[in-house]
Amino acid sequence: MQSHTTLITGGARSGKTRYALEGAEASGSCTYIATAQLLDDEMRDRAARHRDQRGSRWLTIEEPFAVGHLVKELHGVVVVDCLTVWLSNWLLRDETEVERQIDTLCSAFRSATCRIRAITNEVGSSIVPDNALGRMFRDWSGFMNQRVAAVADTVYLMVCGIPVRVK
Repeated sequence: MQSHTTLITGGARSGKTRYALEGAEASGSCTYIATAQLLDDEMRDRAARHRDQRGSRWLTIEEPFAVGHLVKELHGVVVVDCLTVWLSNWLLRDETEVERQIDTLCSAFRSATCRIRAITNEVGSSIVPDNALGRMFRDWSGFMNQRVAAVADTVYLMVCGIPVRVK
């Protein structure tokens, strides 16, 4: 299978994950990298529901930080859900590492042998955050999305559940 990176962006509940999962099972092995940290009951319940919905054909790997290292080792279709949560994990862990981690991620996406479907959120289209951390997160999200879009083969913007090809 040839390497290919697709970036899927859009607002909350715009159909990004549904679109990323569509047709993947016909391609052979399927891996879902979940970047959320399951820190409370609601998140654990949500993750369990989503895992059940994907079914047994999907290998789920919960990894909040080392996404770049993982995609270089995987084959088949790999859905990364989601880069925005991954970014927030790094911002809260060590904001001095964020730019280096984005560089590492983009390099891994370029050299991976799997078919990556990376999901991110278009947070810059929303309101201006009222605090410094929120504004920093919004700015880093925009920077990260630009960098990943530049290395991606295709980019889709999800609007009301409809994929609009951007690149």
